[in-house]
Amino acid sequence: MTGPPTTPPAGRPGSRSAPARPTIRDVATRAGVSPMTVSRTLRDDPRVSSTTRERVMSAVAELGYRRNELARNLRLGGSSGLVGLVVTNLANPFYSQLALGVEAVTGEHGLKVVLGNTGEDPQRERRLVEELTSRRVDGMIVVPAGGDHSHLDPISVGAPVVLAARPPANLSADCVLVDDFGGAREATARLLASGVRRPAFLGLPSWVWTTSERFRGFSAAVQEAGLEVDDRFVRRHHGTIATAQEAAGELLALQDPPDGLFCANSRTTLGAFRAVTVTGAQLALAGFDDFELADMLGVPLILVAYDPGELGRQAARLLEDRMAATGDAELPPRRVVVPTTVVEYGRG
Repeated sequence: MTGPPTTPPAGRPGSRSAPARPTIRDVATRAGVSPMTVSRTLRDDPRVSSTTRERVMSAVAELGYRRNELARNLRLGGSSGLVGLVVTNLANPFYSQLALGVEAVTGEHGLKVVLGNTGEDPQRERRLVEELTSRRVDGMIVVPAGGDHSHLDPISVGAPVVLAARPPANLSADCVLVDDFGGAREATARLLASGVRRPAFLGLPSWVWTTSERFRGFSAAVQEAGLEVDDRFVRRHHGTIATAQEAAGELLALQDPPDGLFCANSRTTLGAFRAVTVTGAQLALAGFDDFELADMLGVPLILVAYDPGELGRQAARLLEDRMAATGDAELPPRRVVVPTTVVEYGRG
């Protein structure tokens, strides 16, 4: 979305640069309120007190803030009854469970969920966020892609934003995370306790935050066991069962292959299981994400379990809090961590 061209201030034809136009943050500073309170005031939110409204509108007039700029970014009018949910990979069952958790909470408040999938593409994420903004959603829950989330600033979006599964980068926002480090550390420790001495790691690219945290937990457990992480035994793939199977096959084809493998998510575990089945290799398996029928695979498995639905429910509750905040009672950024447990299948 683009706005009208900037017109240089009259009376300064010879200046090299025009003074910066006042921003919503300038108005907030002048009025002594938060930027979100300014945005609520300018969209005539009935929750803003008359006293606060007067201060904000006085600051708008004093600074010459152009209220029509807000029409590009903020919702106008009343509630749309919609909540946006943006995820990175709908093929992963994790996200369907997360969506069900979000829907369980938002449905209690009469809100509908609009779902979008980015495929881990930051540019597609930006387009989806813009589309949701144009629909005047009342809030968004986003599993962010990439390493810069500044475009998810609630002031720009015009609605509260909560991040799920990955923490904010270049952004101050609520988030709900899984204990990725702790879960991976415990599962790897159990793998090593079973007798594994050449552990390998198989996951997504290192820029994916969950994978980097799980690799950190894997590495911590390996080092605590008096071993070293062998770079030959670290493989990354692109998120499908087929690419995981291929990467696991490469590990098994090494002259001195690993005797244990930690997989960073359920699809990776399934790919590794296929590789082990095809080759007939003897390889102890552990992974992040418990999954349906894991106990029916007929092989020993150590898996990190947690409730993806709880992740969605917690994210929706944080969003509800933001949407219900009134006046100047702005909440500080909050972080909720969903705990994990480790389960074992096919062992005695």
